[in-house]
Amino acid sequence: MPLHALPVPAPAERCLSAALRSSTPRSPHDPHGDRAALLPVRPLPLYLLDPGSPGGVPQLAGWRFLLARGGVPVSAAEATLTPDGWAFSHFFDGPFVASTEFALSSADQSAEPWQPRLLSVPRLYMHTLWLHADTAAGASDGRPGEADLLVPLAPAPPGIAPYRPLSISVLLPLLSSRLATPLVG
Repeated sequence: MPLHALPVPAPAERCLSAALRSSTPRSPHDPHGDRAALLPVRPLPLYLLDPGSPGGVPQLAGWRFLLARGGVPVSAAEATLTPDGWAFSHFFDGPFVASTEFALSSADQSAEPWQPRLLSVPRLYMHTLWLHADTAAGASDGRPGEADLLVPLAPAPPGIAPYRPLSISVLLPLLSSRLATPLVG
């Protein structure tokens, strides 16, 4: 069943378009060459979660766009919600680009209808594909429901299997235990 994507705020799209057209110097080692040739695909609202905060409710932080060349996602970009509105944040590549595409492609095959979102836990350098069961919910609704699934993206923190869908009631205790584990140095 196709995923029910949320509409991207027009100002967030404009920020990304301007950044893609920007003549900002690029590294000679930039593997993706001319950014203007990249096409934004699979835009997802990005929520931040601090499992130690009271209530543990994810906050909308921006939108992440996978950027494709020849139909294949090769990098990503983010537009961030600021007190003054939307602003371009940054371009990046790395393991979360491919793992996001993989998780989205897998979710596309589901018989259940889902609204795709991204949930980031910065303190653990962790991202999950959040499959929200309420396909009519708006982006401002950041509270996971009992029927929602969270799919950890690779790389995932130790003890959390990537691509294994979990409910929020199962994932939050795992995150809390990861945060409580002292770092060995």
